[in-house]
Formats: sequence, structure tokens, C-alpha cells
Amino acid sequence: MSADFTKLTIASARALLDKGELSAVELAEHYLSAIEQKNPRLNALLEVYDDVLAQAAKADERPAIGTTGALLGVPLAIKDNILIKGRTVSAASRMLENYQAVYDATVITKLKDAGAVFLGRTNMDEFAMGGSTENSAYGPTKNPHDETRVPGGTSGGSAAAVGGGLALAALGSDTGGSIRQPASFCGVVGLKPTYGTVSRYGLIAMTSSFDQIGPLAKTVADAEIIYRAIAGRDARDATSTDPRPAAPAEKFIIGVPDDFLAAGVDKEVMAIFNATLKKLATAGHSVRPVELPHLKYSLSSYYVVMFAESSTNLGRFDGLRYGTPAAGNSLLEEYENTRGAGFGLEVRRRIILGTYVLSAGYYDAYYGKATAVRELVRNDYLAAFDQKNGGVDMILTPTAPTPAWSLGAKTTDPLQMYLEDVFTVPASLAGIPALSVPAGQTAAGLPVGIQLAGPHFGEDNLFALGRIIESFA
Repeated sequence: MSADFTKLTIASARALLDKGELSAVELAEHYLSAIEQKNPRLNALLEVYDDVLAQAAKADERPAIGTTGALLGVPLAIKDNILIKGRTVSAASRMLENYQAVYDATVITKLKDAGAVFLGRTNMDEFAMGGSTENSAYGPTKNPHDETRVPGGTSGGSAAAVGGGLALAALGSDTGGSIRQPASFCGVVGLKPTYGTVSRYGLIAMTSSFDQIGPLAKTVADAEIIYRAIAGRDARDATSTDPRPAAPAEKFIIGVPDDFLAAGVDKEVMAIFNATLKKLATAGHSVRPVELPHLKYSLSSYYVVMFAESSTNLGRFDGLRYGTPAAGNSLLEEYENTRGAGFGLEVRRRIILGTYVLSAGYYDAYYGKATAVRELVRNDYLAAFDQKNGGVDMILTPTAPTPAWSLGAKTTDPLQMYLEDVFTVPASLAGIPALSVPAGQTAAGLPVGIQLAGPHFGEDNLFALGRIIESFA
């Protein structure tokens, strides 16, 4: 075995596997050893599957019968809200701590067909509600670059697993930035695809009109490999659609919403962002201001819609249909006891707020206005990307306004944590694809990512520009 695992990518692992210089079993053994050494400190994985080596051995057998592929034998970690048949899936909640999936999510079916090896399920904010992976019922995940800091959320376990070398790549889910923000904090690549291009069938729903499954990986190329493996229309998900491949541009017109970046961004983050823009301009790409007048309302709109849909989606967890029941003297008391014991503080907060904004007398005042603003934000992006009227190819911002913060620093002030989504939420509102790519580190060694947002079905351009930004490192 001649692999340098610190530099190993899906592409380079595939080359070694095909040459016979590395086996899938050896690859799996390395990551199982890394998990054993590091996971007690990072708490990135909630469970390591007991058949990992058996999965890898099966993958090693497939080339002998002429079956291979980019993901054959590649060890992946899976966020704990994506169903794998026969496996526990808890969404990091006591409510589902004993729940076993009875079917595979569509993305899991596709990865099984590709021969991927599943290492285990990763930690997350409970029911994907949070921004730091501190809201897990099973304890916080820690940032692999500084264990006193958060990895980001809600896919922080997946990001920490990849960034900490516990998995070659991982799946996460993104609602308002839950792949991209932890990717930035942990120094990895994270993609939120165009809404609908990856099936949500088998994803435990938090906010159905935002949720998207996507990859976290070491490189843009690896993220693209996983995306292409899991994307495509699914008859079991009425919102799903096929991707629309397009030849990427050779030189890009890049828009920067200067007014949106005017305040609140950490100085080191802004310096890294500006340095990247300068390198892009030097390489012959056009960088110019772009107006997105309604982006300043994005956070308000997003959180109202998200609270409302979350409240509705979590209504099923009552201890009778789903969830671990808690006894009571009446049906109402049983509901109260079950939900009080099963849900954590942040989940209960969002259910209460969501029920409020949907209640009689407040629906039009809050939810109705929020959905109207959502459409305005979407139209801002459509105008900005309108090539016939001088539009740009994509829009760049920092992924997050700050690097990873210290554990516990924002848990008592949820509004401050919500503000960390300021750059990621707009793309979710519009349903457009967005990619976070590592762009540098602060003086303290904390990773900083840049977010590339493109028009609907613009993933090919994102991958192309993402590779260019990677080359600057």
C-alpha cells in the first residue's frame, strides 16, 4: 500500500484501487483507525457501522466481474437524517433514538449501486435546526482545526469527518447553509445543488421547500463526482428534476454585491475574499458590482418560512406515529410529555415560533409577507444572471461572515447564530446552486471559505470556477 492518506482524494483513490496498489478493505481500515483515534474527541460520528469491512470486501470483488466506477470502494460518512434501510437514523434527537429506517433514501440507493462504502452516521444539529452542531442530543461536534471551536451546522459532523480525515467524503443536507457554512469552518468543499436536482426521498424533512442533500469533500472534483452520482429525477419526489449540463465558460463575469458586504464581516474573512477577487481579476476574469436590492430581507423571510414549515413537518413526532413515547394520564399529556422529553430547546423554540406565524390573525402578517419577499429575492437573482441584459455568470460572497467561533459562545443568543447565515440563506430562498470552496486561513489557522452562487442548473460553472479558486492555494 503506497497511499498518502493526508492527500488522498476520491480521484486519486480510484487510480490506486484500479492499479491494485490499494484495496477497498485497506482504505476502509485506514478510516476506521482514524475514527477510533480521533472521534472520541471530535464526536463527528454518532455510530460506526459494524459491516464496514464486509462492504469494502464486496467492493473489492466487483472489478473481478467487470464492474467499476468512481465511487466503488470509496468510504463515505452519512448525515444522521438520511435513511439507510435497517440502520438507526435519529436526526440527532432523543425523539428518534431507537428508530430504524425501513427503506433507503434515493441517494443511498444510488450510492449503493455505485459501490460506495458507508462508514457510519454523522452528528448534526437536532432535526437540522441550528448553526453550529451544538444542538445535538448526543453532544456537540468539535472543529478538527481547533477543538475549542464549532464545526458549523447543521452538517457539522459530516464536515468535521472530512476535514479531520475520518472519511474521504460525506453527505450532508442544506436548508439555509447547512452544508456550505460547516464546509467553510472545516476547510472542505460543500455543495448545495439546485433545488430539486437531488431527490429528497428518504431525507427527514425539516423545511421541505429548502432542504437539499449534497456532498462535502476535500476537493471540487470530488464534490462533483458525488453530485453526479446522486443527482437526477426521482418518481418518488415530485419536486425533483434532472440536471441540465452545460459547457462552462472559459472566462467568467463575476458579480459582487458590495452593499450587502458593507458591514458585519470579519476583517480577516474580508481580506481573504478581496485577495481571491484580485487573483481572479489577474487571471482574466471580470469582477464587477451587482445589485441585489432585496437580499437584506433574506434572513427575515427565510426564518419565518423555515419556522412555519419546520413546525408542520415535526407535527408527526408525537410518540404514536413516530418518536419515543412518554407516558401520561391523558392523550394530551402523553403528547406533551413525549414532545417535551424528545425535543431539545432549539427544536421546541422553532416549533413554537412556526405555529405562531401560521396561526389565525398572523398568517398574512408573517408567513404571507415572507413568501412574497422570497419571490423578490428569487427575481433579484434572475435579473442578475440575465445574460441577455448584461448579467453575470455567478455571484461571489464570503460563505460566512466570520470564521468558526468558540464552543458555547452563541448558544445563549440564538439571534446571533441566525445572523451567521446571512450569505448562505439567499441562495436557498432562490433555489439556486451554491458552492463553498476553501480560500485561505486566518492568522489563527482557521479556514475561510468563499461561496459561489450561480443560476438554476449552473453547477457546471460552479465546479469550473471552484477549481480555479482551488488552484490559488
